[in-house]
Amino acid sequence: MATNFERAFENRPDVYAAWGGLITSVRENMDFRRYELATFAAAQRLRSSYCSLAHGKVLRDQLGAPLLAIATDRAGVEAGLDEVDLAVMELAERVVDDATSVADGDRQCLRDLGLTDAEIMDVVLAAAARCFFSKTLDALGVLPDAAYGELDAELREVLVVGRPIAER
Repeated sequence: MATNFERAFENRPDVYAAWGGLITSVRENMDFRRYELATFAAAQRLRSSYCSLAHGKVLRDQLGAPLLAIATDRAGVEAGLDEVDLAVMELAERVVDDATSVADGDRQCLRDLGLTDAEIMDVVLAAAARCFFSKTLDALGVLPDAAYGELDAELREVLVVGRPIAER
């Protein structure tokens, strides 16, 4: 059964295929956990419920991340994020908020934490790609799949940051 986002692209399968190629290219160059943290931060900042739910679920289910803690108090001990994780998430949010405000000093902070220029670019690419996909879904009125309604209420409360979950 197709997801709501797959159905949204039925009129433009070539764009969906291109999106798949782009995101695969970005993701393959990154540590999987770093990609998911950057993507989750971007989705939350974009107020994209669909992407927040999808990538939050990946963090929790595939990576064992304490998602509720990350979503509500990522700098707290319970979130289990280190300095690099926090800096990556902050950069992803800055890209979403105002990419023109990202200065060399911001990138230097990540370099000082051990990231290469290529790794910094990967974070920027992940956030910028999320902007395209999330904004496309939201502008088309695509609701997160009803299956996300099965998440516990407390988690849904922090992951539904924009459009509501589809009822069916």
